[in-house]
Amino acid sequence: MSGNSFGERFRITTFGESHGGAVGVIIDGCPAGHPFPHERIAQQLDRRRPGQNRLSSPRREPDAFIVQSGLDPDSGRTLGTPICMLVHNKDARSGHYNDVAAVYRPSHADFTYDARFGLRAIAGGGRSSARETIGRVAAGAVAEDLLAQLAGVEIVAWVDQVGSTTAQGVDGESLTRDQVDASMVRCPDAAAAEAMTAEIDAARKDADSVGGVLRCVARGVPAGWGEPVFDKLTASLAGAMMSLPAARAFEIGEGFGAAQLRGSQHNDPFTHDGQRIRTTTNRSGGIQGGISNGETIRLAVAFKPVATIFREQDTVTRDGTPVRFRPAKGRHDPCVLPRAVPMVEAMTALVLCDHFLRRAGIRTDELR
Repeated sequence: MSGNSFGERFRITTFGESHGGAVGVIIDGCPAGHPFPHERIAQQLDRRRPGQNRLSSPRREPDAFIVQSGLDPDSGRTLGTPICMLVHNKDARSGHYNDVAAVYRPSHADFTYDARFGLRAIAGGGRSSARETIGRVAAGAVAEDLLAQLAGVEIVAWVDQVGSTTAQGVDGESLTRDQVDASMVRCPDAAAAEAMTAEIDAARKDADSVGGVLRCVARGVPAGWGEPVFDKLTASLAGAMMSLPAARAFEIGEGFGAAQLRGSQHNDPFTHDGQRIRTTTNRSGGIQGGISNGETIRLAVAFKPVATIFREQDTVTRDGTPVRFRPAKGRHDPCVLPRAVPMVEAMTALVLCDHFLRRAGIRTDELR
């Protein structure tokens, strides 16, 4: 099964299934000598884990990580060798999926995995489960720490829309994660957060689900990160975000809104602020020609409603027989958005760290 690795200079490979013994990640290309960010990793995994509140899956997982390799035992610094981190699955209940073994659940990966491999991990969806993102979030926290310590980059994501409710007045230039985490839906607009929570609660009570939009900023990215043509920073970020479970659309800067503007309305004029060249507006979202221009990178990702709903739906069995199906059991989020915040931050960090190292070097003493 290919397609489990991501990145060029800072390369990760995730492993494990939703209901297997463990899930995790191998990081290859982390510079030597960096103090390993145990606390940052634990914080991000805690923001991603299930069972946080009534808006998330009731699956109870502590998601405590174990570092298997890649660290100097005396100093706790990275060795420059592959880093392996794993998280044991503690609350897998594979019996909940006995009734789905013979059917293809609507909008799940059941049919497509069968079409690709001829078999699939039935319990929890195996690799197609969002539990795979544990490895991404753990590795992303390492990448984020490198970016913060060596380049002064700061990444913050938040829930901007759930269903028909959209946040208002969020300032991405000053927003903090504490402000994002002030509500369990992870929206910094208090009024919108209350309405979003009500939308998610209503969907859950209706045995249904709801989608929405996450926005993310990366502040402090200097000009000059990214590659021409196929490895544009824009393309790398788009590929990263669209690899996340349930992601359905991506935009940078004004995104789809740019299609409604004229060039005179969308162009970002250049100026010199006495220290560096910059732009007076940021409709490009911090990237021009696929390369960062020194302004804040602004992106957004749309997520579909969770495919698992506890309603009867039309489908077919593996042999093509039409059936009406409703899951008898299962533990699923009615909305992925709140727990997807650290996932989007992680993928942003992985892309930026990879492009940072492509431009810079491979050792921390070379990067400082």
